[in-house]
Amino acid sequence: MSKLLIDESATITLAENLYNAMPEDKAGWTILLTGELGAGKSTFARAFINFAGHIGPVPSPTYTLIEPYDLPSGMIYHIDLYRVIDSEELRYLGWGELDHGFCLVEWPDRAPDLAANADLNVEIHYEGDSRRVFIHGLSERGSFVIQEIN
Repeated sequence: MSKLLIDESATITLAENLYNAMPEDKAGWTILLTGELGAGKSTFARAFINFAGHIGPVPSPTYTLIEPYDLPSGMIYHIDLYRVIDSEELRYLGWGELDHGFCLVEWPDRAPDLAANADLNVEIHYEGDSRRVFIHGLSERGSFVIQEIN
């Protein structure tokens, strides 16, 4: 799926539409957020977390690497792997303990093995003053959700 995002509000609307297209129980789901620096990955993640029921700021996990959100709809982990050098570091971050929650992962290319167990890849690129998003299903359930937002 490909969509032109003409402004920040279009990115926020896309996050809302994707959130609403997913099943109520999002435990165990992983969305990879890829694309150029500043293209809108964090904007998408913040909007998604807000639609899940978080009230308040959603800081970038650039330095903490993982920001947990314990919400009525379940745990959401906003993860930024930009500073990760080797995928082996994930073990020390407690990656195996995140299976019960929903993961939004920025810069997943730092740990290439993540794609094998992820559900969706949301890829955002600059297109002039706008952005173009490509959403790829990486699992059967991820592919189904894409059909729901088309």
